[in-house]
Amino acid sequence: MAAEVGQKAPDFTLFDNDKQPTTLSDSKGKNVVLAFFPGAFTGVCTTEACTFRDRADSFNSLNANILGVSVDSIFAQKAFSDANNLTFPFLSDYQREVGKAYGVSLPNFAGMEGYTASERAVFVIDKDGVIRFKWVGENPGVEPDYDEVQRQVDALN
Repeated sequence: MAAEVGQKAPDFTLFDNDKQPTTLSDSKGKNVVLAFFPGAFTGVCTTEACTFRDRADSFNSLNANILGVSVDSIFAQKAFSDANNLTFPFLSDYQREVGKAYGVSLPNFAGMEGYTASERAVFVIDKDGVIRFKWVGENPGVEPDYDEVQRQVDALN
């Protein structure tokens, strides 16, 4: 079942690009921009990650953390994070449980039979852990409306 606006966000603990466990509920009291990415080092994912990086100060000033999630290993994510000077944690959903919990699993990604990635998706979660905004791309090549994500976070303050 997909996570929907108005519902409590499914909690999770995933390792970040520095091999540290990150738990969503540890962000209670802060808003969260939870961005799912199909795969590190792909063109659109790089653009999206860098756009969120460039807007991080704006989100942080609104009491919001950015968390990136993909099914890539922590090693690939570390290289991706370092190569793009990312300033927010990139979390590894290598067991594909979080994508499933949020309803954003993307089977047979890029025509690879049996390979499940995450759809490109963004959730804005309020300081109480409730989903207040959800966007799921029509296809992995479509980026989110970054201004709309910003407006949704602005509205929480």
